[in-house]
Amino acid sequence: MDADDLEPRNKPQGLKNLDPMSIEELNDYIADLRAEIARAERAISAKQAVKAGAEAFFKR
Repeated sequence: MDADDLEPRNKPQGLKNLDPMSIEELNDYIADLRAEIARAERAISAKQAVKAGAEAFFKR
């Protein structure tokens, strides 16, 4: 077994350096982050709906 096998596959990204970014770039970056948050929230909602359906089915 390699030591690499013990490392997480998706290493967390470090914080993005905001200093060299212009105001417009920062606004675009914020818009991208908000879009990603909305996408994650939709995925959570979908998974909660599936979970609720499964729980209702097995509680019969």
